[in-house]
Amino acid sequence: MTSQEADRYGGQSVDDAAASDFAAEYAERGQLLPPVAIVIAAYNEEAAIGPVIEALPASICGLATATIVVVDGSVDGTAKEAGAHGALVCDVPVNRGQGAALRLGYRLAREGGARYIVTTDADGQYDPADAQGLLEPVLADDADFVTGSRTLGSEETRDPVRKLGVRLFAATISLLTGQRVTDPSFGMRAMRAEVTGAIQLQQPQYQAAELLIGVIAGGFRVAERPATIRRRRVGESKKGHNVLYGLRFAGVILGTWWRERHRHQRVADVDLNSSPADAARRRAADADRAAGTAGPADASGAADAGVADGAPAGAAADAPSLAALTLGEPADLCTEPLAPRSAKRT
Repeated sequence: MTSQEADRYGGQSVDDAAASDFAAEYAERGQLLPPVAIVIAAYNEEAAIGPVIEALPASICGLATATIVVVDGSVDGTAKEAGAHGALVCDVPVNRGQGAALRLGYRLAREGGARYIVTTDADGQYDPADAQGLLEPVLADDADFVTGSRTLGSEETRDPVRKLGVRLFAATISLLTGQRVTDPSFGMRAMRAEVTGAIQLQQPQYQAAELLIGVIAGGFRVAERPATIRRRRVGESKKGHNVLYGLRFAGVILGTWWRERHRHQRVADVDLNSSPADAARRRAADADRAAGTAGPADASGAADAGVADGAPAGAAADAPSLAALTLGEPADLCTEPLAPRSAKRT
């Protein structure tokens, strides 16, 4: 069974079992997280994960942090090494992919009470010092989701194919969504924790594009900040051959955009055929779910069965569907919800 099949057919049960084991192992420590959770997905990174955790800040912007490492079916000592360096470790027995591991990490952060989530990779390519610059706009209430950008910052790689791919995919997402994006695959991000529960996440791999398109489609305020990506110094990349990686990443971009376009169109059709009172109640319920006030209907793992991981945020109810933004002129990178074209900023 491939990692994609394992995630699709056993994802929710795997997540539930892993979350239960995590809660049992860490008890109050896992349920009373500090304001910022740093989430890392790791697969066979025994040699790299220790130094990565050691370099992470104990506080960001004055807020205490905790590190959650989701070990994605590793067959080496990644879990032991991460725990030895002070991380909270969720050791999943099956390898499903970075997207599935991060989705589980987001769930653990939300259920543990973290208000903000920062992601980084287990291979040491991202500079921990960049985390503060990413979280600052979120704390200042200028953005809900901030991703780093090597295009605005710097990169050490000399791979011309990778560089071209980043720019090509950035232009594609900008064109499809109407929002300017310069780096769609950067692994260090900062966001409000509730954002991760209000969008649909179902990709076991290549999840960066799904996450980015999802938050844009959800009407969340998205920003980019300059950041650095370094050459991998330990181990080997799990991305695979450039061509194969590029084709799969492109498939996730188009598939997510198509899904979100039609999902928002269905919501618009329902609102059109509903009474104003019913539409208002539905939007209020969506806002409650996005704020984390909904009851047991938190569907952190439901996406594995084709069910949305939560509902669009309240802001999304009034945002335009992606269909309205298709093939439009990319907007300036903004730190405010997407506006209809009739209200486009000048």
